[in-house]
Amino acid sequence: MYQSFYTGALGAGSFLSKLSVVSNNLANINNNGFKAKNVAFSDLMNYNLNDSEDAVTELMAGNGMRVQKTSTNFEASEFAQTNNLFDFAILQDNAFFMVRDVGTDEITYTRNGRFHRGELNGTFYLTTESNKLVLDANQQPIEVGQMPDEKGEGGEDMAEIKSRIALYTFNNPSRLMNVGDNEFAPSDEGAQPILIESPSFTSGALERSGTDMADEMVKVIETQRAFSYALKVVTTSDEIESTINSLRG
Repeated sequence: MYQSFYTGALGAGSFLSKLSVVSNNLANINNNGFKAKNVAFSDLMNYNLNDSEDAVTELMAGNGMRVQKTSTNFEASEFAQTNNLFDFAILQDNAFFMVRDVGTDEITYTRNGRFHRGELNGTFYLTTESNKLVLDANQQPIEVGQMPDEKGEGGEDMAEIKSRIALYTFNNPSRLMNVGDNEFAPSDEGAQPILIESPSFTSGALERSGTDMADEMVKVIETQRAFSYALKVVTTSDEIESTINSLRG
């Protein structure tokens, strides 16, 4: 009987975690370059059935499920034209701009290409919305000279600026950790950035959020119902336990 309590409570907690992830996806539906996350569950009983009888694993419980991992989909999404000179949309999967925090020198990676011309110590650089420096193929800041006009004339050649923008990739993007503001950082030293020799991006456009409204709403309905069913297991178990206790006198 106690096992049914455990199974129901564990399921409710897991579905609550999934609902939190789905809610975050929906909250970022209008954020440029956002990548939606997915939740994967593991069945505790099946996990151990596939192992040896005397195996000692972290999943020794006989029933229930848990959140195994939360993965991020780094596939390219559709982009929207903005006609802003310093907007860039990445056109290939698992590719990122490398940016550096001026204050901490921390390196992070993002697909949000909404950049602008920011000043640092009297010199103008290509920077993010949070004033982080966009880095080139040598991991150096990209200097931007005189501001071009709306047609890209009268200032530094935009083609020259674009040629200095670099994209990086990872052999295993699942090892990237979300650090906020649509930015990611390697979760361990084993995840090293790889320079993309022929980067594919377009200017005057921004990549839209990777959140699919219809898909996420279906997940909301599925998760809410599964959460309700899990709580029903707990409630039913409590009722049966109460009945048994009353019969015992």
